[in-house]
Amino acid sequence: MEKYLLGLDAGNTVIKAVIFDLKGREVAYAGEEGHSRMPSPGHVERDLGELWANAKRVIRACLDKAGIAATDIAAIGCAGHGNGLYALDRDGAPLIGIQSLDTRATGLVEEWAAAGVGDRTAPIARQRPWPSQTPTLLAWLKRHRPELFQRIGTVFFSKDFVVNRLTGQRVSEVSDMSGAGLLDLAARRYDKTLMAAYGLADCMHMLPPLIESADIAGHVTAEVAAETGLAAGTPVIGGLFDVVASALGSGVSRTGNASVIAGTWSINQVIIDGPALDGPVFMSSTFDRSRYMAMENSATSAANLEWLVREFFEGEHQEGASPFDTACALAAAVTPAADDPLYHPYLYGAQQDGHARAGFYGMAGWHTKGHLIRALLEGVAFGHRQHIETIRKAGATFDEAVLSGGGSRSMLWPQIFADVLGVPVTVAVSRETGALGAAIAAGTGVGLFADFTEGATAMVRTDRHYKPNAALAAHYIRRYSLYTDIAEAMTPLWRRLSEAQSLATGVAA
Repeated sequence: MEKYLLGLDAGNTVIKAVIFDLKGREVAYAGEEGHSRMPSPGHVERDLGELWANAKRVIRACLDKAGIAATDIAAIGCAGHGNGLYALDRDGAPLIGIQSLDTRATGLVEEWAAAGVGDRTAPIARQRPWPSQTPTLLAWLKRHRPELFQRIGTVFFSKDFVVNRLTGQRVSEVSDMSGAGLLDLAARRYDKTLMAAYGLADCMHMLPPLIESADIAGHVTAEVAAETGLAAGTPVIGGLFDVVASALGSGVSRTGNASVIAGTWSINQVIIDGPALDGPVFMSSTFDRSRYMAMENSATSAANLEWLVREFFEGEHQEGASPFDTACALAAAVTPAADDPLYHPYLYGAQQDGHARAGFYGMAGWHTKGHLIRALLEGVAFGHRQHIETIRKAGATFDEAVLSGGGSRSMLWPQIFADVLGVPVTVAVSRETGALGAAIAAGTGVGLFADFTEGATAMVRTDRHYKPNAALAAHYIRRYSLYTDIAEAMTPLWRRLSEAQSLATGVAA
């Protein structure tokens, strides 16, 4: 009897369920978009009841489409966006869901930077505080929402919440916890000294039991089986930080492999054998049971194109083409020129600067929609390049990359990435790399694969390959220099804009 794997992917916007066979072929897919609330400037939250309701619907829809017996699903893996903060109360009921686009704690991060908090966290977690980071948000709640803080029983992540609803177990796993700066990275465990550095020494009890990503977290309960169509008792593994899952699901599984994800976030990561590097990177996490992932990330990627299309292109597309296809076709029709506009992809702030804002620069009367769209595509790729340069300075090496996320679906954008990054770029067949990575981990957890590499070899196939255009190398070097110079010049002005907004709303910047 053929066996299948169910991968769930709980992102900032959409939750997806995908059933794969053991060769990585997609048998069925279902997805549903959730809603974010923005109760104050910089605050981005979601309703956890809606998240679970959406999860149940997509699981049932996926099973119905697959036409297989629920008992044929060997295991379930879940990936989800990292950081942010998802909390249950002491009785296990949903309390609050803060997404990783949230920047409410920008002022706290600046305060901590002046006090040297990052100097205390970096040697342990290999990470400094930043606005959407889980411990930073927890400390913000402790200071500004004490009544809610006192009700917290468990702090974990989006995919952990889904695992909790599936199994009844309150657990988390090492890739998400390390990616959030909550672990002694080398020891792969919680650390009291680290928590004290965040001012959270009294919060150790809020951290759930910790397991490895492919360990079994629990089994589908009878109640959930009745609601979703799953078979009661189906194993559910701990799961993966979605960026690690997407890397694995795109075929990145060996030391030195590089993954670039153009999704809601700009993710740039390289697998390394140990947790230490020659210099600092934004974030490090575990990869498998012994290796690690060096990362440079920020909320500066394909969310910019989603915004542009939503605001200016909905309903404006040719029959049979999506608004995204129409927008990218306009950009593809533009011949790159020295005076093309530039774009900074800071709709949700920059990595270490929550005050940064997006903007087009250098527009002229002869520029068209196509020029602006191409500027946005290039600006996102420039943001990725900044991160990749930091990884290389820290000592991680690679000479090609695999691109995944929504940006990889375009026929144009991967070529722009190859040209801007100066390395060949490969795109995998599966568009649902997060769900596929979670499925590979699930297969590993129940013994269908010996390890992640064997699973990736069995389930991942390559679709397209792009080589850098040598004729555009000098062009992009010049434009990248302008991009960074303008950002440096704008930094004090972004702060002034943020301060003006604070005065108008009465909310601290």
